[in-house]
Amino acid sequence: MANGFFSRIANLWRGFLSLWISDIEKEHPEIAYENAINSMVQKYSKLKSATAAIIRRREDLDERLKRTNAELAQTEAELNVAVETNQDDLAVILIQKKNQLSADLGELKTDAETAQKDADSAKSSLIGVQSEIRKLKAERDSMLAKMQSAQARLRIQEQLDGLSVDAEVKALDNVRDHIKNTIAEANLGKELSESSLDSRLSALRNQAGDVQARQQLAELKAKKAAAQAAAGQKTM
Repeated sequence: MANGFFSRIANLWRGFLSLWISDIEKEHPEIAYENAINSMVQKYSKLKSATAAIIRRREDLDERLKRTNAELAQTEAELNVAVETNQDDLAVILIQKKNQLSADLGELKTDAETAQKDADSAKSSLIGVQSEIRKLKAERDSMLAKMQSAQARLRIQEQLDGLSVDAEVKALDNVRDHIKNTIAEANLGKELSESSLDSRLSALRNQAGDVQARQQLAELKAKKAAAQAAAGQKTM
């Protein structure tokens, strides 16, 4: 039970760590590329060591094959001499040696062929990994250049957005509103002053003065008419 609990905790922690690393790599893609390239370089180094060991085995088998061929040729020559000189005891020993060398030679040839195939396959894999590393480096350079270009365009766009006339237009709108409000306040003051009691009394006094002046004018005209009528009666 305890082992299962700690195992789940470890898996959960690895999951969080993986997400955290993934977020960092998104913000810094150069880190992700470097990690991938370094990982492939390490694999290349291990594969190179393994390939070197395979090639070393192939070379050792080739050397043993050459020595066995030479020893077999020497044994056959000695066997011919033993047969020609009727040295049957030596001939029997040499025949046994020849048979063993022939068997060893067959095994060595099989092993050498297998070693050659293994070496060719390992070299092909090594060249493939080397090519992938070059491709990944080229992709890194290209993608990072594109990323920098995109970031530069975003910065320029942000600067252009900052140069927008929206702010200036809004500022003028505020000024226009302030001017209109000031005019409205002035008009309101005038309207209030015209409707105040003092203004109304003043207007009433003016109207009263005008009425009195008209009455006085009418009286003067009446007196003048009366005087003219009286003068006309006297002349008759």
